[in-house]
Amino acid sequence: MPELPEVETTVTGLRSVLLGNRLTRVEPRRADLRFPIPPDLRQRMTGATVTGLSRRAKYGLIETDRGDMMIFHLGMSGRWRIDPAEIGAHDHLLVETDQGRLLSLNDPRRFGSLDLVRADAWSGYAPFTRMGPEPLGHEFSPAMLATALKGKGASIKAALLDQRIVAGLGNIYVCEALNMAGIAPTRPAGRISGARLALLVDAIRTVLTAAITAGGSTLRDYARPDGELGYFSKQWRVYGREGQPCPCGGTVRRRVDGGRSTFYCPTCQK
Repeated sequence: MPELPEVETTVTGLRSVLLGNRLTRVEPRRADLRFPIPPDLRQRMTGATVTGLSRRAKYGLIETDRGDMMIFHLGMSGRWRIDPAEIGAHDHLLVETDQGRLLSLNDPRRFGSLDLVRADAWSGYAPFTRMGPEPLGHEFSPAMLATALKGKGASIKAALLDQRIVAGLGNIYVCEALNMAGIAPTRPAGRISGARLALLVDAIRTVLTAAITAGGSTLRDYARPDGELGYFSKQWRVYGREGQPCPCGGTVRRRVDGGRSTFYCPTCQK
């Protein structure tokens, strides 16, 4: 599943094509993805000019001069394609600009979503009202994390994947950050010292920033809008590296928690 760095990279790619341009064609090619597509999306977006693109957690936000905001989620396999050579069965939304550029939202598994809200009310969009702070924002700090984790018996990995605590983190980058901070993924979240939480916050920021710089991680169907693959997977410390050496010299192990693989090093993560 595309995580925060992949969505940030996607928004950056779309910004270079959409920002300041008028949408001459907005064509949903089916009535739903994971959820129904707003039936008035075509009408409200066609002819509008894109005035802003941003991200909230794993969602991309496209704002127009009509006061509307289209919100997309890439689900498990979604990605935007810029000027695709051909349109296929999995291209579920087509967008054309007055500059002659064509974009398609491609999603073979259809676990993504498209929605439309008023731009001045986007923070009240239902999924956003339950989210914690952005991990790269000023609100995310060791003190904030300590407060959010106080008394929690769940594992630190499960806690970091809880979007109510911090928004946008996913399996890959939580595994990487916990390894960088030297914290075992199974350690109870409410029993981690302030000093170690400070290391964890710094590790999360470092891992996410490096991943965004590298264009995200190539995993299954993910690619940037320009078709290039993300290269952060070449920098993975533990994720997907079972049996291989950790940077500390130990051996990476894998366990399954809640149906998800957790990669960690028992030598340096305590």
